[in-house]
Amino acid sequence: MTGVEASKAGSEVPAEKLSGLGIAPGEWESVFRIARERPLDCAWRVLTRAQFVALVCLLVFVEVWLIFDFKSCLTVLNGILVTFYLVLVVYKLYLVHLSLGAPRELKFTPDEVAALRDEELPPYTILVPLFREQESAPRLIEGLRSMDYPKDKLQVLLLLEEDDPETIEAVRAANPPDFITPLIAPHSFPKTKPKACNLGLARATGEYLVIYDAEDRPDPDQIKKAVLGFRRCGPEVVCIQAKLNFYNQRQNLLTRIFTLEYSMWFDLFLPGIGDLRSPIPLGGTSNHFRTARLRELMGWDPFNVTEDCDLGMRLAREGYETRMLDSTTWEEACSDAGFWIRQRSRWTKGYLQTYLVVLRRPFQLTRRIGLLRALGFHLMVAGTPLCLLINPLYWLLTLLWFIFRWEGVAEFFPFPIVLWGMVCLFAGNLVFIYATLLAAYRRGYYDLVKYALLVPVYWLLMSVGAWKGAFQLITRPNYWEKTRHGFDLKAGYRETSGKEASA
Repeated sequence: MTGVEASKAGSEVPAEKLSGLGIAPGEWESVFRIARERPLDCAWRVLTRAQFVALVCLLVFVEVWLIFDFKSCLTVLNGILVTFYLVLVVYKLYLVHLSLGAPRELKFTPDEVAALRDEELPPYTILVPLFREQESAPRLIEGLRSMDYPKDKLQVLLLLEEDDPETIEAVRAANPPDFITPLIAPHSFPKTKPKACNLGLARATGEYLVIYDAEDRPDPDQIKKAVLGFRRCGPEVVCIQAKLNFYNQRQNLLTRIFTLEYSMWFDLFLPGIGDLRSPIPLGGTSNHFRTARLRELMGWDPFNVTEDCDLGMRLAREGYETRMLDSTTWEEACSDAGFWIRQRSRWTKGYLQTYLVVLRRPFQLTRRIGLLRALGFHLMVAGTPLCLLINPLYWLLTLLWFIFRWEGVAEFFPFPIVLWGMVCLFAGNLVFIYATLLAAYRRGYYDLVKYALLVPVYWLLMSVGAWKGAFQLITRPNYWEKTRHGFDLKAGYRETSGKEASA
């Protein structure tokens, strides 16, 4: 299947249906533009022919090596994995160090925000993808009403799906104001968030554009801060990423540890990556863009299930930059373990999709952004899923050694690798627990600090999701694992505001 064929496979919707939904054929065609015009940048297939041949050759080489000298083969592979793991630990520790130094985010005082005059503010588009979000619709509409931005300058597009009548009805029942417009996409595949966002981009009229999820509660002045951020930065800054955190941190044990992970990622890791000017794996929400530049980049890849990570890479490759904004969007932490694993499997699958897309032209990113910045991308986007996939293997080997004293394990761990492994085991765990403790403390989540000690157990759950995502990359590469929201309401959990959550 060619890129054009992939585009047609997703875009063959009768013109009469499009017109019935108020969508022009040209708008719908733009949804799949990247698949049609830049198929090598699109994740519509997992491997290109060249990648498939290279993978087969590598597997044959390893198999032959195993047949003739399995001990040296496994020892070398073990050494490579342990070394990579250690390099990733050092890199993340360095990111924490950077974030603890001088401020790495765009910061603005209340007086600077208050000084903005309504008539000088630019038009702004908000895209909100909604699919099976009937529980979140009323809260969403109320939250959009409370945004501190002149409503005559706001264009809010609620991106709905034709085959989701429950959410469509919930939106209608919420009686949205005039600046909020429901936009219904026809039923088609792949049924992904980026496909819906591309339809919204085709309709966007704002000079700037931001994505919010159905359950999001952004700081009311976040859009004004983003405007100030774009004015402070040069034209090379095309994206400003706000921080994400949760308003239901204390709902159960899972949300407590999930909150610690999010705090570490958005408050310590991403600001450090931004300071290094490496590609930032964007969050799935609260990305603020210059709309014209986003259209030049052809929007999002509708076949990639972590479209945010992919877009962050493409921004950097084209010479654009992303900055972090000191403003928080409060989300609902998934409190159900089953849906949490579904969410994690999608993230892992999407990171692997993005990385395989980059490997189609492995030296292009390095030529355009430099070796060190490209190395940061490889460590974060390849290293994050790789560590989650290999963790269970090393845990199993460790158990075999300590419980059964299996001598076969020792054959593949000569002294240098044992030394590296001990450093990874102790220093690696200490680094991540320390970073988690620090993130909780900086956020003011003092009562959650003690849960950082459970992070190693949490990694086991992350690995379950990672392996599920890796298998789905083969069996269902473009399937979007839907995360359900509204569990906090069903559990009777009292929603907190941002200030209360930080108290």
